[in-house]
Amino acid sequence: MANFKEKLNESLKTFIDEQKMFFTASAPMQGRINLSPKGMDSFRILDDNTVAYLDLTGSGNETSAHIQENGRMTIMFCSFTETPLILRLYGQGEVVKKDSTKWLEMSNLFPHYDGERQIILLHIELLQTSCGFGVPVYEYVGDKTISKKLKDWEHHLTKEAYWAAKNQKSIDGLPTNIV
Repeated sequence: MANFKEKLNESLKTFIDEQKMFFTASAPMQGRINLSPKGMDSFRILDDNTVAYLDLTGSGNETSAHIQENGRMTIMFCSFTETPLILRLYGQGEVVKKDSTKWLEMSNLFPHYDGERQIILLHIELLQTSCGFGVPVYEYVGDKTISKKLKDWEHHLTKEAYWAAKNQKSIDGLPTNIV
């Protein structure tokens, strides 16, 4: 059964801290919904109604484009242990770019990765817990070795050139304003 709350409590913060993976969802007013898995040491709880994650360079930049268009975003955590729980955080996203004062204030909250692109904040308006009984049990065995590319940028282009080539627009043509 679903339960709704307006802010995180200590029990939910502990649950979030124990998770190795989370999912982000966003959508433009017209176009495709984006759902992305995230991992590594990239998520932080800032207060009862604000969370953030360090966004690393990827093949697209959908979340940034969607947030800049309409702000809507959901983050979901899901227990893969015997104790079932799903937690959804609904709210307004905010993109913190590397050239901003806010980046300078916040970037020290995260480990430094050469592939870091921006910080995504979520200002929580509502959260929902549900059972998650149908989610299977999985065992975390570690980060993928391919994740090294995100930690230590290894690509034939510079990050900035890659962003210019691959991260300027969403798949629906919305600007990301990354470069």
